[in-house]
Amino acid sequence: MNKEIEMSDYDIEAVMGKLLITGVIISGAMILSGGIYYLIQYGFSIPHFKTFRGEPSNLRSVSKIITGVIHLDSLSIIQLGLLLLIATPIARVIFAVIGFFMEKDFLYVLISLIVLGIIAYSIFSVATG
Repeated sequence: MNKEIEMSDYDIEAVMGKLLITGVIISGAMILSGGIYYLIQYGFSIPHFKTFRGEPSNLRSVSKIITGVIHLDSLSIIQLGLLLLIATPIARVIFAVIGFFMEKDFLYVLISLIVLGIIAYSIFSVATG
């Protein structure tokens, strides 16, 4: 009994829509909760605008961000929410590749893989440069 899973265009679009909505809601809730927690922690401190302080080193890698979230660091929670927000459309493109492959629409598989390659190149060239 070899059953193939068949999905229509409508099914794929519905799943992609749910994926995007879910990703945006989860990342937005994480950013909002991290922002509220940040205001609770540092809301009454006086900012020093005469000196520029860049992004802390603990927010520059995914492993350090996750470690900060485990330790309930508010900036790490916000940063993880932003990473999830960036990952949402990337997950959509990956799902598009899978969906088009299941439909045997290889032209769109190729186009989606090119888009995924451009996104990957953009992310990794900035990260290493």
